[in-house]
Amino acid sequence: MSSPTPHLDPRRWKALIFICLAQLMVVLDGTIVNIALPSAQRALHFSDGNRQWVVTAYALTFGGLLLFGGRIADKWGRRRAFLTGLTGFALASALGGAALNTGMLLGARALQGAFGALLAPAAMSLLTVMFTEGKERAKAFGIYGAISGGGAAVGLLLGGVLTEYANWRWTLLVNIFFAAVAITGTVMEVREPAGARNRDRLDLPGVLLASGGLAALVYAFSRAESDGWGSTTTGGLFAAAAVLLALFVVVQSRVEAPLLPLRVVLDRNRGGAYLSLGMAVVGMFGLFLFLTYYLQVVLDYSPVISGVAFLPMVVGMMTGSTQIGARLMTRVAPRFLMGPGFLLASGALVILAQIKVDSSYATVLLPGLFLMGLGMGTAFMPAMSLATRGVKPRDAGIASAMVNTSQQIGGAIGTALLSTLATSATHDYATSHARGATTPAAGHLLRLQAMVHGFSTAIWWAAGILALAAATAFTLINTGHQGRNSHSDDPDQVSVPSMAH
Repeated sequence: MSSPTPHLDPRRWKALIFICLAQLMVVLDGTIVNIALPSAQRALHFSDGNRQWVVTAYALTFGGLLLFGGRIADKWGRRRAFLTGLTGFALASALGGAALNTGMLLGARALQGAFGALLAPAAMSLLTVMFTEGKERAKAFGIYGAISGGGAAVGLLLGGVLTEYANWRWTLLVNIFFAAVAITGTVMEVREPAGARNRDRLDLPGVLLASGGLAALVYAFSRAESDGWGSTTTGGLFAAAAVLLALFVVVQSRVEAPLLPLRVVLDRNRGGAYLSLGMAVVGMFGLFLFLTYYLQVVLDYSPVISGVAFLPMVVGMMTGSTQIGARLMTRVAPRFLMGPGFLLASGALVILAQIKVDSSYATVLLPGLFLMGLGMGTAFMPAMSLATRGVKPRDAGIASAMVNTSQQIGGAIGTALLSTLATSATHDYATSHARGATTPAAGHLLRLQAMVHGFSTAIWWAAGILALAAATAFTLINTGHQGRNSHSDDPDQVSVPSMAH
């Protein structure tokens, strides 16, 4: 590693540890609570309808407020926003862990989402402004990408362990320990370049339109999963989201200090990174959803064993991010990492689509999960770096928020769209094979076969979407390798100022 220059904080690598720990906490929360839902439902006696809201309350505030959180980080300073997000997330987690009723739990989940929307873009934008030298940036984003991609699978394992051997409340309370370590480390080690804030007046119309539009879009996909795509509620929400987001674009093109400067997303390479990332997450979220049910319902794995079963994906993700993506990013153009990475992940889903009621873990799930992680890790790391590369330092927060927004919307689409496809295929299979189920044992087997057929059908669709993500990366992204220093696209701000509190 080269010796520090006046523009590089000598504590940046220690700071990376605590930034990644905070990101791990946010990513874990997306899956760790899912494992605990049945136990929480029994303890607090809430209905199946309200069970969905434990997930949706978090998704709505997180997805709806991400752009606002990114701009707040640019305006306040990323370190201050990071600490505020960490503290608020920990307090909201404590409130959820101590929940006495459904309303208290749902309120805590909404607060978690709100503070997560501040924390996630602040974390990524800190990396963007602290690591500007090409090779160092590759290493930092390789580690960060592995944490972001593999954290969801780790959440399934940790959620299973805590639910089975402790209590469902610990899936929320564990965040307090993550946050305490991250806050301590941030106070001691994290410094932010001075002079990189955005002092412009906050675009309140843009905040309201973006937050309302994104929340309506996320909720529309959630309702589509439960009510169907043809319901009046679903259609109304999609229409409202379209109108609000269209108005948002109009406002952003006309105001002097927009919430989201359109130059951030209209850049061909950054736009290609956002789009391909969002499409890839569609497939990944669908995979988590279906394989969790497949392992526990069809193969009868315990929550802990189900979490362990996902570990090959985490190993693949770490390998792809740190050993392939990070090593090649400074020598190879992003599209030649992202395209093949997404294609490899698509091929892995083709393997996983072969699941049967009696499939062997070693011959189907193990290679499929490892290759899925390897492909996504290889692609995610250069994509996340590219998505924030070259932006003005004062726009780093909003560019980072766009990465999280594309992933959040991709996750909402993946959960709703692929669930609908799986449900439809399951119903069709059960209907067409019903005559053969003449005994209770045959009926049980048919239900399992129909469920697996639905999962397999949806995974095939996910494989196609990932192939489309690969094509998008190959087509839209045309920049060279990221070995050069990460300069701003503003000619007056091509260097990063000295470090300050």
